[in-house]
Amino acid sequence: MVVGSDISRYPNTPRPTCRGYLHKRTQSAILKGWRKRWFVLKHNGYLHYYKHKKDEGKCRPLEVTKLEGAEIGADTSLGKPFVFKCIPQSGHRIFYFCATSNQEMKRWLEAMDKAVHP
Repeated sequence: MVVGSDISRYPNTPRPTCRGYLHKRTQSAILKGWRKRWFVLKHNGYLHYYKHKKDEGKCRPLEVTKLEGAEIGADTSLGKPFVFKCIPQSGHRIFYFCATSNQEMKRWLEAMDKAVHP
């Protein structure tokens, strides 16, 4: 059983570029709406997300997405403030995220932009 984060076990591991809660739009056949999730953007350009902050380093992420080459940007099509989208290069799906403020949205967009263009 692994307790704690990988940072404590590997002190030379760079800290994530960006981490925090965002709301992610859910578009499954059963569930629709916005779910609060804990996101971690790693230095290698992969975006991991977990159900809760406490799951980071203890559980496998719900999903891992490579951001290199992805299309990202603010999105006004959903009529909600602070929404931005990410279309990974694979193009299989579109992720919609909602931040709590314009400043938070800009912080994520800047970090993601660095991962998109390493």
